[in-house]
Amino acid sequence: MSERAAPFHCPYCGDEDLRPSEAGHGCWECASCRRAFQLKFLGLLRPDGTTTGTTADTGEGGDE
Repeated sequence: MSERAAPFHCPYCGDEDLRPSEAGHGCWECASCRRAFQLKFLGLLRPDGTTTGTTADTGEGGDE
């Protein structure tokens, strides 16, 4: 499979009328509730339940 999977339902209203947005990669628009949202892969879960590849691993975005 060379393409990424598309979302099947809007995370806000649950409708299936989704279209790719011109805002960028991973951005979608719902024609039903007129909301726009972005999907982003954060990483894989480790056996202890924490994620890999997040900003916590790089030290960015934490309390300073």
